[in-house]
Amino acid sequence: MTDLGRRTPHSVAEPDKSLGDLLGRLTDDFGVLFQDHIQLAKEEAKVELKEAATAAGLMGGAGLAGWMAALMLTLAAAWGLAEVFDSTWLAFLVVGLIWAVTAAVLWASGRNEMKKVDVKPRRTIQELQRDREWLSEQTN
Repeated sequence: MTDLGRRTPHSVAEPDKSLGDLLGRLTDDFGVLFQDHIQLAKEEAKVELKEAATAAGLMGGAGLAGWMAALMLTLAAAWGLAEVFDSTWLAFLVVGLIWAVTAAVLWASGRNEMKKVDVKPRRTIQELQRDREWLSEQTN
């Protein structure tokens, strides 16, 4: 029995069953096996997509926060530096470069988080490979 309470595809056939009964059972077993694999793939994808959504949310939040901070602090810092440098354009350039570096760091962090996401249902693939091997053993 599987954890879902169904027959496993590896159940031993009963010797007194007719060929039609055995084929019917085989068809049922393949249906159960297919449903189990679909459920496993869904669960794996759900976990990975949740991680991807978290990473995307962090990247979006970083972008919004960066924009708001840049808007407020850039003006204050640039005008403050303009008083020190006696050059408004140079002050705004320095502050703009600081925000460009900040944006690059945030983007790199978000990209690294996205690289960790694996949407390939590896467990499902392993199960399908094991089932294919089992089936080839049964037919040989």
